[in-house]
Amino acid sequence: MKTLFRGTETLQGWAPKAGSDARRNYDYQLTIYAVLLTIFGLAMAYSNSVGSTQQALTTSSPFVRTLMWGVVAAVVFGLTTSFDYKWVRSFAWPLYLINLVLLIATLRLGQGTGEAGSAARWVVIAGFQFQFSELAKIAMIVVFATFLSSRDNVTIKSPWTIIGALLVMVPPWVLVMMQPDLGTSLVLVAILAGMLFMSGASLFWMGMLISAVIAAVPFVWAGMRDYQKARILTLLDPGSDPKGAGYQLHQAETAIRAGGFGGKGLTNGNVAMPVQSTDFVWGVLAEELGFIGALVVMILFALLVWRLLTCAWRSTDTFAMLVGTGIATMIAFQVLVNIGMVVGFMPVTGIPLPFISYGGASLVSLAAGIGTLQSTNLRRERPEW
Repeated sequence: MKTLFRGTETLQGWAPKAGSDARRNYDYQLTIYAVLLTIFGLAMAYSNSVGSTQQALTTSSPFVRTLMWGVVAAVVFGLTTSFDYKWVRSFAWPLYLINLVLLIATLRLGQGTGEAGSAARWVVIAGFQFQFSELAKIAMIVVFATFLSSRDNVTIKSPWTIIGALLVMVPPWVLVMMQPDLGTSLVLVAILAGMLFMSGASLFWMGMLISAVIAAVPFVWAGMRDYQKARILTLLDPGSDPKGAGYQLHQAETAIRAGGFGGKGLTNGNVAMPVQSTDFVWGVLAEELGFIGALVVMILFALLVWRLLTCAWRSTDTFAMLVGTGIATMIAFQVLVNIGMVVGFMPVTGIPLPFISYGGASLVSLAAGIGTLQSTNLRRERPEW
């Protein structure tokens, strides 16, 4: 209980720190890069709407729904930026319990796409789909940051810190794997690894943990579904099943080659890909916007991660530093894996491309995470580089 309400005596309420310091501390570049990536996501949603229904402005189209979720994300971003982040830290553990309840609800009520290998990830409420595993990523960043920031310089080096963090991760990780959602489970592991590293956890014990994970690979393989095994085997031999497990990869590579240097133009892509609005949206982007468009998006992602890490490094609050690190790790990992699986360097794991893949929960959770980080910027004691 002491840890749960730690720091509540210094809460500043809703208003950010007054004066010009707060305005200087606000990271405008971070917001600009996120907005530009969201615009690219809207463009892809529009293209997919025209390609699937020829009516991009109907209420059920991906474009209109993305616009609606964009408005929700903007509101969430504004609220989390205005809200004092110390409250978020104080209520991290209740948030953890709510996260578990939502993941359990997904198992009981979740729906998939109906295709082979699809996970029951979405809960439909009032006609809207909610993917609580996306919200779990941000929730766990807050929880990990709270747990690790409560350790001093001595205990952070202890193996018990790593064990404790793993015990915190296990319940949501298991619930996500039960959907099954291998992609999100990998993201949670990557987030924890990045935050442990930045917190100053022992590299020796982290190395031991990595060794244990590698040793567990045969057991993980034995517990994987057949379609998951087929995706990995197809990665090792792409031509082994071009009309089956390798169909997605074959179509994505065809789309990328067809896009060439300048692309075919928005809505002019004609290479059909499964789940092209979500997991394989990078193939659509590369076909329609070409190498130039894909390069611009990759540069924006690199700049966004750089600004996230900059906000983390200049923070005088360990919790704020870890939140920035967690968000940067989450986005960088998802970008690398998503693009990697589209171009054939990674197995297909169902990890969405942040801001670009169609999905309201992902956009809202990103807005909440970046807004929380901006809240820490506004309440820094003094502006730094």
